[in-house]
Order: sequence, then C-alpha cells, then structure tokens
Amino acid sequence: MKLVFILGDAAVGKMTVGQELMKITDLRLFHNHMTIEPVIEIFGRFDRNTIAEMREIIFRNYAASGNYGMIFTLMMDFDAPSDWEYLAHVKEIFAPYGTEFYYVELIAPQEVRLKRNVTENRLRHKASKRDIEISNQRLINDDLNHRCVSYEGEITFSNYLRIENADKTPEEVARLIKETFKL
Repeated sequence: MKLVFILGDAAVGKMTVGQELMKITDLRLFHNHMTIEPVIEIFGRFDRNTIAEMREIIFRNYAASGNYGMIFTLMMDFDAPSDWEYLAHVKEIFAPYGTEFYYVELIAPQEVRLKRNVTENRLRHKASKRDIEISNQRLINDDLNHRCVSYEGEITFSNYLRIENADKTPEEVARLIKETFKL
C-alpha cells in the first residue's frame, strides 16, 4: 500500500493535483473536503469530531483493503503540534499493512491562491467555499494565523517533495509526483 499526503495552504491546488494524480496512477483520492462538506450539510456547521471520526473509519477500512494506495490532502499548520500528531496518527493506522509513505508540499503565493479559490472545480467539490467573500477572507485570515508553508529544509521525511506550483499545471505537478516517487 502507498499513502501520499498532499499538504499545503488553502487553495494551493491539493485536491486538483490529487485528481490528476489519481488519473495517472492506481491511487484513490480522499481529499479533506470529502468529509467536511457532508458534515456541514448535515449539521449546518463544521463539526471537527464528526469529521475526525468519519476519516478514522475510512482510513482503517482503506488501510485493510488491499488496494494499491491513497492520496490524502490536508491543510497543515507546521507550527501546530496537533497537526504533526495527526500525520503520525494516520501513519500508525496504515503502518501495519506495510504502507510506504510519501509527502508532497504544494506552495503558491496568496495572490495565486485567491485566484484558484474561485475556480469551477473547487466550487463544484467544496460547497463551503461558494460564498467567495467569506472564503477569500478565511484564506487571508488563515495566512495570518497559521504557518501552512514549511521552512526550507524543515521537513526531513524520506519521500518528501516540495513543489512551488504557481506556474505549473495540475497535470505537470501530478506527473512530477508520479515520476519522482515511481508511483
């Protein structure tokens, strides 16, 4: 089994790159909003515990499935110990199955991400982003309050790839990931 974490700031292209990577590999995509959006729809609000429980079930069952692998996207605050602990926790779920882990960090400046925040693909898959004014303000506030870009050389995982993707298409980024990790 292979597990590819795609990490990065809001609207950096995690889901879109994951979609493209899924097209050219046998990996399946589990982007973070696949649990966020139904919970918001059902509860009328973001409910962290329910989202975490849903992900836990999916991870456990997928890890035991015998499938080739998964792509999981996550907006990570590199200053938050809880985010590092969450990555470690997900790895613990998959580790007993001989899983190989890969980490991709996508980076793009805020002005690029604000443009991507309103793309048709993003809005189709993420209903909670459809109020553009609120979504843009949340992106800006997240940039002020969280460090979602690692420091150069901070990440020491084996199988780590940092990609500045402001001037790259999702298809180019997916091919780079596939070729680098031989997926």
